Amino acid sequence: MNADEHGGDAGNSEKAGHRPAAEHAHRLRKELPDEVEAVAGAREPEPAGESPLTGRQRLVKGLWPPRVSRAQLTVAVLLFVLGLGLAIQVRSNSDNSALRGARQEDLVRILDELDDRTQRLEDEKQGLEDQRTELENSSDQAEEARKQTVEKERQLGILAGTVAAQGPGITMTVTDTKGSVEADMLLDAIQELRAAGAEAIQVNDVRVVANTYLTDGSGGKGVSVDGQKISQPYVFKVIGKPQDLEPALNIPGGVVQTLEKEQATVAVSRSEKIVVDALRAAQRPDYARSSSR
Repeated sequence: MNADEHGGDAGNSEKAGHRPAAEHAHRLRKELPDEVEAVAGAREPEPAGESPLTGRQRLVKGLWPPRVSRAQLTVAVLLFVLGLGLAIQVRSNSDNSALRGARQEDLVRILDELDDRTQRLEDEKQGLEDQRTELENSSDQAEEARKQTVEKERQLGILAGTVAAQGPGITMTVTDTKGSVEADMLLDAIQELRAAGAEAIQVNDVRVVANTYLTDGSGGKGVSVDGQKISQPYVFKVIGKPQDLEPALNIPGGVVQTLEKEQATVAVSRSEKIVVDALRAAQRPDYARSSSR
């Protein structure tokens, strides 16, 4: 075999070896999808005018803005609370450690200061309680004094005739159709009622007080009480104990019998509520003054 033949065989063998490889590559290219070819292709060039981002800028762009889920937020809150509790516990342990590490003299001094402070607070509390009790007592005393003053004023007003009064008592009606009843007979009736415990007396529309006086009317007709003429029937409204007032008028030779001798008619009735509403103006005494004795 000459050299040319050997060379020709070698060339044919090389062509035969390249042909199956080319056919295999062509067949593989037809089997791959278009997407693979697109990916395998070169990346599209970035728009003109924008510089490529550095690695740090791409990292920041990927992390911001943060995307926090509810679970992450819950975990963060729990971690915060746990950290706060640990800090408080550490601080408390530090204080206890400081006390445990203190000397005996320092501990005794601290206890003495606490005892002194407690005693001062107790003393202050007791003082405040004493002040409250004193204020309550003084307030009660002032209120009681005020009530007594009001009651005394009311009683004096009843006696002076400056305020109205009501209570149990009697009503005595003297009917004098003959005109024979004189002022002294009615005055005797007033004196007898006062002696029996009358607290308030009213004759017709005139209030009877300590300085009340009675006179006969002009011409012997009628009676005047404190200068005010009244006519029969003479109606006495008397506040007091009925069981004492009525018998005092009916004693033998007393008021009722004396008036009946003058041919007057006398009617006495008890009542649980007698109203004495005739009033007198308050008068300032000319000579009498209050005295401390």
